[in-house]
Amino acid sequence: MTTVLVVDDSKVSRLLSRQFILHRHPDWHIAEAATGEEALERLGTIRPDLVLLDLNMPGMGGLAAVTPLQERCPQVHIALLTANVQDAVREKAAALGVQFVEKPVTEISIGRILDSFGAR
Repeated sequence: MTTVLVVDDSKVSRLLSRQFILHRHPDWHIAEAATGEEALERLGTIRPDLVLLDLNMPGMGGLAAVTPLQERCPQVHIALLTANVQDAVREKAAALGVQFVEKPVTEISIGRILDSFGAR
């Protein structure tokens, strides 16, 4: 079973992501975290195949969480979701091997992530 970890401090964004993913893949398991720290804690009980990671969150933000996530789950596909579309953020995501996806969370943006994840 494919496991997706949705990490976002916005409950609405987590809910939308969950709905859009389950619409396409009703058999997938969706776990949630509200911060980067909580995401890393969740790795004690799950091994995600895909992580949707918000950039700006209280505490550990998305970019800071990437390396520990990759170290603990080397095969994980990570998509960084953000409204911050500055080139520096895109370049950092690319350097980390992370998919960059602009917010807001929509069926189309989640579809792009799922299509990219399925193509790997």
